Amino acid sequence: MIKLLIACFVVTRWPIWRSFFVKIITLDGPAGAGKSSTAKLLASKLGWCHMDTGAMYRAVALAALQRSVALDNEKALAELAASLDIQFRSGAVFLNGEDISVEIRIDRVTAATRPVADAPSVREEMTAMQRNLSRKFNLVTEGRDQGTVVFPRAELKVYLDASPSARAARRYHERIEHGDKSHSIEEILHSQIERDQGDKDRPIGAMEAAKDAIIIHTDGFSLENVVNQVLELARGRGLTSDYIPK
Repeated sequence: MIKLLIACFVVTRWPIWRSFFVKIITLDGPAGAGKSSTAKLLASKLGWCHMDTGAMYRAVALAALQRSVALDNEKALAELAASLDIQFRSGAVFLNGEDISVEIRIDRVTAATRPVADAPSVREEMTAMQRNLSRKFNLVTEGRDQGTVVFPRAELKVYLDASPSARAARRYHERIEHGDKSHSIEEILHSQIERDQGDKDRPIGAMEAAKDAIIIHTDGFSLENVVNQVLELARGRGLTSDYIPK
C-alpha cells in the first residue's frame, strides 16, 4: 500500500483517547473553486490534518512519467502507486523525499493524471489509504469524491463551486504567481470545461455533490469568508469544541 505521511497542525490539542472519536470534513468540487486554499486554512484554524487527494493522484502520474510506465497499463500503474512514499509537510507535497509541489502542476502531469485517476486499481489503493488515515486523525480532506465515495459518513460534507469564468481567473492568477504565462484565461477556461465534463463522466469516483452536502458558491467571496462559512457549519454540528480562534 502507498505510504503516506501528513504533518498535522497542533496535534497536541488531541490526546490519544480522542483517536476513538476522529472527525472528518470533506471538501469536493471542480478545479479552481477554492478547495485547496480553503482546506489548508480550515485545517490550520481547527488544528486538524489536511489531505489533498488530487495531489496524490498527480504524484502517481508524475512517478509514472518519470519511470516511463505506460498510462494505459493499469496493473503497472497500481504496482507503481503501491510502492510510492507520498508525504504532505508544511503545505508541500513530497514524493520519495523530493518536494514535487510545483512539478505536479505542470501541463504534462495534469494530462497524465486523468488516466491514472481513472484506473480502478489505483483508485482502490488510494481510497484504502485515505480511509486508513481517517482512523488516526481529525481530517479536512479535499478532492472530487471525498463525500460521495471515500467518506460517505463524514460529519460534514461541503461542495465548493464557482462560475467557470471565476475559476478560470483564479487558475490564471495562480499560474502568473508561479511565473507561468504560457496560457491565457480563455485557454484555461476551455481546458477547465473539458476537465469538468471528464470528471463528471468518470465511471469511478465521478465529481458530484453528495446528497447531504452543503453547497457553497465562492464567487465574490474572499478565502477568509469561505473558511468562516465552513467553520460556522462545523460549529453547528459540534465539530469545533476544541477550536481556538486565531
